[in-house]
Amino acid sequence: MSEPSEIGLCVRLEPGLRRILAPNPSPMTFRGTNSYLVGEGELALIDPGPDLPAHRAAILSALAPGERIVCILVTHAHLDHSPLARPLARLTGAEVLAFGGAEAGRSPVMADLAASAALGGGEGVDAAFVPDRCLADTEMVRGTGWGVIEAIHTPGHFGNHLCFGWEDRCFSGDHAMGWASSLVSPPDGDMGAYMASLKRLSTRPWRVLHPGHGDPVTDPAARLEWLAAHRRQRESALLAELARNPARLPDLTAQIYHDTPPALLPAAERNLFAHLIDLCAKGLVRADPKVSRAALYRLAGSVTKF
Repeated sequence: MSEPSEIGLCVRLEPGLRRILAPNPSPMTFRGTNSYLVGEGELALIDPGPDLPAHRAAILSALAPGERIVCILVTHAHLDHSPLARPLARLTGAEVLAFGGAEAGRSPVMADLAASAALGGGEGVDAAFVPDRCLADTEMVRGTGWGVIEAIHTPGHFGNHLCFGWEDRCFSGDHAMGWASSLVSPPDGDMGAYMASLKRLSTRPWRVLHPGHGDPVTDPAARLEWLAAHRRQRESALLAELARNPARLPDLTAQIYHDTPPALLPAAERNLFAHLIDLCAKGLVRADPKVSRAALYRLAGSVTKF
């Protein structure tokens, strides 16, 4: 189990896999961001993390004599995952690989909604992130030190989110973690895409998930099913509230997340907003006058008396 005292230390999880915990703990990042060194000799670095001098030094000091980072893989363009990629690339000569920049992978619905000032969102986005090379879904990244790592496009938490498959291990970024469910905040977060990506990951026989935050998940199938069931329960609760009366987003959040600590309510509201956008796209909910944080939401086809 990772602990705050691990910050800056190199922890060997198994042969060919090391983890370095970044010094950025918070309610949204848990104990901090996990950076992973994969392979021996010539290494791949998964999620370099925040651009903090102490974390940069910790990653470089984790290299054994003669080792070098030749490839930097980024799960997604959030400020706790991607900013250190470019400084490390300059120091090591490594190539930075990701699905694309911060706006890559958005669905047409989210791309349209992103133009609306009423949508909000954009929390923690590394808008300046640009990889050296974009990875396609299912593309294989090969290296003498690690063999083969597969890029798996898993939009939902973020449009450009990739998970990385290494034999029977999955580096799951922020898409699937053991300590908490993921934030899905439009327009970067997309609930429909999130659920589809969970389903896709669940078809693979993973032995372990190595997430962007928190400890390894040793029962991936059970955790992926729990995450999907958790979202289905939130959707059911939302539809039940709207079946009673039309309502606006803040009131729905107060009702459905009544036991959530106040500090986490803004994130909870963004998650619920993602559900509402998805339900509107499916034709189950209607927004008056249009989808926004201020809209009045009701079940599609329902009639409200004023």
